[in-house]
Amino acid sequence: MSEKLKVGFIGLGNIGKPIAMRLIGDSFQACVYDVYQPAVDELVSAGAMACGSATELARACSHIGICVRDDEQVEGLLYGEGGILANAGAGTLVAIHSTVTQANLLKWAGDARESGIRLIDAPITGGARRADDGTLCYMVGGDAADVEAGTPVFSTSGEKIVHAGPLGSGIALKLCNNFIQYTEFVAMAEATRLAEACGLSIDVLREVGLSNGVVNEQMHMFVSGRNALAGNCSDEEMDQFFGAMGRLGHKDLECAIATAADRQVTLPTAEFIRDRIEKVFLAKDESRPVA
Repeated sequence: MSEKLKVGFIGLGNIGKPIAMRLIGDSFQACVYDVYQPAVDELVSAGAMACGSATELARACSHIGICVRDDEQVEGLLYGEGGILANAGAGTLVAIHSTVTQANLLKWAGDARESGIRLIDAPITGGARRADDGTLCYMVGGDAADVEAGTPVFSTSGEKIVHAGPLGSGIALKLCNNFIQYTEFVAMAEATRLAEACGLSIDVLREVGLSNGVVNEQMHMFVSGRNALAGNCSDEEMDQFFGAMGRLGHKDLECAIATAADRQVTLPTAEFIRDRIEKVFLAKDESRPVA
C-alpha cells in the first residue's frame, strides 16, 4: 500500500481549522502548524500530525495550504532561513488561501518558482460553517496542471473549485467578491435604519427582499443579530463579538483598493465602505444629517 500524501496546513483559525480537519482521512496525512497550541492539539486528537514549526512542516509535506490573516503573516511563513521557500522540497505545491494583495501574491509566486516550488492562489468563500460541511468555494489562480494537482486536496472542504485563470486570478476574484459582500452589509445596515425610522421591521424588509432577490439570508442574519446584541451590550462586548470581523473587512477592502491601484483602477465606493465597515459591524453607523 502506497504512503499517504502528506498535506500541510498552516493557520488553524475559524475557517482554517475545519478545513484542516477535513484533510484527516484515508487519502492524506494531515500535518498542521499554528502558534495557538490548543487548535493544534484538537487536530492531533482527531488524527493529524503536529509540526513544531513552519520549517518542519515544509520539509515533510508536498502540498502546503496557508490560511493566515494577511500579507505580512504570509511573508513571515514564506521567507527567511526557517521559511517555506528555503525548506520545502522541489515541486512542492503551496496554496495561499489568505486574502492578500495580488501584487504580493505574484511576487511570492515568482520567488517560489526560483526555488523550484509551485505557488498558487486559492482563496475561499463560504465561512466556517461551510468549511465544516465541506461546501466551500475555492477560487484558484495558476497553471491548469497545478490547479489539477491541488484539486483533490481542495475538494475535501470545497464543493466548487473555480479555476479563475492564471496566477493572481483567484485572489482578484476573491477581492471582487468581498467588495460586493461588504457593500451589501453596509447597504443592509443603512436600509434597516431607514425602515425602522419609518416604522417598519427588519422582517418585512426581509420578506420583500427575499422575494425579489435584493436581500439574502446572510445579510438579514448579520444585521438582525448585530442589532439584537447592540441593544444589550457595552461597546467592549460589541467589539468582542464583531470587532475582529470589522477589522478583517477593513483589511480585505484595503487589499482590493491596493490591487485596483496597481491596475490603474479607482474604487471610490470601496474606499467609502472601507472607512465605514468597522463602525457598521459595531452598530455605530450613526445617521448623518441631510445637507
